[in-house]
Amino acid sequence: MSLYNHILVAIDFSETSEKVLEKALKISQHESTRISFLHVVEYLPPIDYLKDPLMNTNWVAEEQAMLAHAKDKMQQFVKKHNLKDAAQEIELGVPKLVIAQFVEQHLCDLVILGSHGRHGFSLLLGSTANAVLHAMPCDVLTIKIEK
Repeated sequence: MSLYNHILVAIDFSETSEKVLEKALKISQHESTRISFLHVVEYLPPIDYLKDPLMNTNWVAEEQAMLAHAKDKMQQFVKKHNLKDAAQEIELGVPKLVIAQFVEQHLCDLVILGSHGRHGFSLLLGSTANAVLHAMPCDVLTIKIEK
């Protein structure tokens, strides 16, 4: 019996994604589990205090362009690493919330993502890995990324 049935790998397409992918593939091969890749586009539209920000439709076009770019990056990533059998998702939103929703909807039992190990002021500004760690109903493996 396999320890994990469905692994979610959260990637950001940076060079750190290579280390995260390497660890995820080792675990998935050893466990013979399903693997899904998720990239979350986090975008906050600019706020124009002189006008009503909800009336500005430019940000919708920017979101669509960012999503299209992310889809291209995912296709390149999948092709480069020959991952065509793995599920691939691009979502727009707050990473910890999108990841938690994906885990719940797809019954993932392990989330793997990179952690830059920020401390002090950088950590106060927010850490996706830390937020995910505390929001998940399943195991989380953070891959320490050294600079």
